Amino acid sequence: MRQKRGRRTQGGLPEFRQTPQVVFQPRTYRGMQRGINKLVNAIRPTLGPLPRIVGIERTARSNTSPELLDNGGIIARRVIDLPDPDENFGAMFLRGALWNLYEEVGDGTATSAVLFQSIYNQGLRYMMAGGNPMLLRKYMEVGMSAVLDQLSRMVVPVQGKEMIARVARSVCYDPELAECMAEVYYIIGGYGLLEIRSGRGREVKREYIEGSYWPGGVLSKEMITDPFTQRVRLEDAAILITDLAIEEAQEFVPVLRAVEPAGVSRLVVVATKLSDGVLGVMNAGQKSGRLQIIAVHTPGVSATDQMTGMEDLAVLSGGKRFIKAAGQTLAEIQPEDFGYARRIWADKEYLGLVGGRGDPRGRREQIDRLINALEFADTEESKKKLRARIGRLLSGAAAVEVGGMTETELKTRKELAERTADTLRAAVKGGVVPGGGVALLGCRKVLESMVAEASEEEEKTAYRILLRAVEVPFRVLLENSGHPSGSILDAIDLAGDGYGFDVMTGQVTDMLSAGILDVAAVQREAVFSAVSSAALALTIDTLIHRKKPPVVTNPD
Repeated sequence: MRQKRGRRTQGGLPEFRQTPQVVFQPRTYRGMQRGINKLVNAIRPTLGPLPRIVGIERTARSNTSPELLDNGGIIARRVIDLPDPDENFGAMFLRGALWNLYEEVGDGTATSAVLFQSIYNQGLRYMMAGGNPMLLRKYMEVGMSAVLDQLSRMVVPVQGKEMIARVARSVCYDPELAECMAEVYYIIGGYGLLEIRSGRGREVKREYIEGSYWPGGVLSKEMITDPFTQRVRLEDAAILITDLAIEEAQEFVPVLRAVEPAGVSRLVVVATKLSDGVLGVMNAGQKSGRLQIIAVHTPGVSATDQMTGMEDLAVLSGGKRFIKAAGQTLAEIQPEDFGYARRIWADKEYLGLVGGRGDPRGRREQIDRLINALEFADTEESKKKLRARIGRLLSGAAAVEVGGMTETELKTRKELAERTADTLRAAVKGGVVPGGGVALLGCRKVLESMVAEASEEEEKTAYRILLRAVEVPFRVLLENSGHPSGSILDAIDLAGDGYGFDVMTGQVTDMLSAGILDVAAVQREAVFSAVSSAALALTIDTLIHRKKPPVVTNPD
């Protein structure tokens, strides 16, 4: 379809009469508030162990059934535009904060959303009465720090299979899946490598993989020796690690010369490409029985991923890397340059290594470096890659197959498995706090003392806003499960610290003893995201809406 063009100016460039629209107070606050409330009200029903479902219609071109979601982060992600531009600004501001939180910790978005809504709506009433937004933001951030410190004091480390299972059950309402995920993380630990796969039927299956594995299968199907498993396996094998493309058979001769003095009878060659001639030489050696050789792809697609894959292979096996970018060639190879492992296997997709003979101290130092890098990683993609590298070096790996009777159920269960995995990983690493909104209720005493000690009106107001806000997740959770919040809140206050309300049994109980837990890192990030984002939103005074100019397909 031909696009419309704007009227041309004397210089020949199209002129667009698309003047930006500037919006001032009080319209800014009112419009943003409507958009924020619309988005949060779509997410509120999902908070708690008895969530109501949010149905989202697919696009007009899709013939699939509507999405049924109880995940605040995904729901926010699906809302991409509101008709009113002022409302849309508020909704998209919150949407960005919630999605960043979801990518950071995988959970806590519903808690953060209702906290944000309470803080913004309370703060807005203060702003409309003539309050100072910058002072309010300043003291809100002071109060937030006090809440985060108090949450840190409540942390209980996660130890033992039963406690991990309690965490899994608190976040995953699918009993079979919860038990499976708890067992997996009990075995592989917080840094273990876990892959979530689509299964058949409705069963949940798990597989524990000894050693480490990387994406990068055999370079020739002829090397696969087991037709049933579609794998080839070498025991007590050497490994040559490179990202070179070996094009000529003559280039491989130095490798064959180095094999004999090294006493190698089984060899795995890691390379980006091998010519048919080189593969022929390897196959000939394989058939002669003198030297078993298999060739596999260098792990990774990008150059960066290949470099990190080779680095970790070298650390695990004790081998030397031959790097193309460094100008190295196989002509330089020496018998001591091979790495070694108790077992190396490969199939059409993966390369696996079990019992690497690398230096244990070097391996530990590499793990420590990667854990330190993980703490400072600023994108979810880089965090995932670092976690995968740490898991491979720790040699803890598992795969979970999640089934479903329909495509919608399968997708929903896989998303639940991934969310549970993120939560368990954070719990094993950083501990838990009492769940069901009780940890936030436990921060009220600190905020009450701060209100009593505050001397400025803005300071008192900021702490009072936070004091009311930390009750909201508990109240919403009770509302979603059909229980009145007022009398129950009084009952748990009388019961003492750490007590809350179990919506499944309808009883006031000690939350830690009952296994009703929240991940400490998730709660802290949810509070930080909600308070800092809401305080910032209250300082937005003016909106500027820009219309997209028409696309000019032929400027000539």
